Amino acid sequence: MGFATAKAFGALGYKVGITSTTDRIFDRVSELEALNIEAIGIVADLTSPQEVEKVVVDFLSRFTTLDVLVNNAGMACVSDYSDGEDGGIEDYTLDGWHKAFARNVDTTMLLTQGFLPAIKLSAAGRVVMVSSSTGPIMVMRSTVAYASAKSALTGLTKALALDLAHLPITVNAVAPGWISSTTNSEHEINQGNATPVGRRGTPEEVASAITWLASPGASYVTGQTIVIDGGNSLGEERAN
Repeated sequence: MGFATAKAFGALGYKVGITSTTDRIFDRVSELEALNIEAIGIVADLTSPQEVEKVVVDFLSRFTTLDVLVNNAGMACVSDYSDGEDGGIEDYTLDGWHKAFARNVDTTMLLTQGFLPAIKLSAAGRVVMVSSSTGPIMVMRSTVAYASAKSALTGLTKALALDLAHLPITVNAVAPGWISSTTNSEHEINQGNATPVGRRGTPEEVASAITWLASPGASYVTGQTIVIDGGNSLGEERAN
């Protein structure tokens, strides 16, 4: 979703900054540049205040201003439950719980805090959180930490929107459901095909919602979460 969003903004004429924890980010920059999109890639651990500070400095030294911040960092558990990062509540460790919030909430807070002075200088600043339908809208089994962290983004979005509305800076979120990617498991593919529209969403569809929230047409929208789940959260009936 992050790369699709970067391409979408670039196609609209934006200069783009993207981050990753690995050098693969530079391959993405090359792909953007091949599309005549001016871009910078920065390797950083966004759970680290010191590295986020470096991201802010590096980006602003290249582009000097920031109009739109898309907080797309975050992930579900990337291992089994042995480290207490997700699963049943009885399996949790406090460290695992903190990791889920660090990846999904701390990253957002740190980036927004770091870039806010630059966003305040924009004529129409925008902050967009990439949340999830898991947590704010509905939940899956054994996702207590992830669902709790993504739900926290809903509160953060609303609180920031109210605090920054007078500037004016809008703050909104998108909540994707089952979105197609090269890493989808068979379970994820099957779940996406079982949505009311009968398919998974695409990263480009999520990017389209994000770019709309950054557009002049969305200037009166703030503190909201746009659900992009193919109607998956609508059905009340479960049995045939």
